[in-house]
Amino acid sequence: MDSRDDLLRLDNQLCFALVTAARNVVALYRPVLEPLGLTHPQYLVMLALWEHSPRSLSELADALAMEPATLSPLVKRLEAQGRITRARRPGDERVLDIALTPDGQALRERALEVPGQIMQRTGMDAEALAALRDGLIPFAGGRARGEGVAGF
Repeated sequence: MDSRDDLLRLDNQLCFALVTAARNVVALYRPVLEPLGLTHPQYLVMLALWEHSPRSLSELADALAMEPATLSPLVKRLEAQGRITRARRPGDERVLDIALTPDGQALRERALEVPGQIMQRTGMDAEALAALRDGLIPFAGGRARGEGVAGF
């Protein structure tokens, strides 16, 4: 076998490693988020809203690197759970503002335990997880921010 053939081995592919890792990370979060009543995508929406609320649907979609059409069903489910509200912006009915409810804001307190649980489940400390996250920046479209070590 030619050494160039190693270039096409599945185990040598960055894309395969990233896809597999992404699937495993979502599975890792599932039991941690379940007691909060959140799926992984809903958790990401809540994280963005805990940073800044209200946000327009398009601002939220940009922050999450998602299409508004993909985000809309997540937002509707979170609204049905009583965690957020959706309302047309006064003065510009074209803009849909997404805001936290008191219940959604209160959920943040419980979510503060998530990073510690992820560290425990991975056996990695905050510094190691931050280094891993920051190493993915070139593949995340520059979306990740290496500010501090918290936030997994």
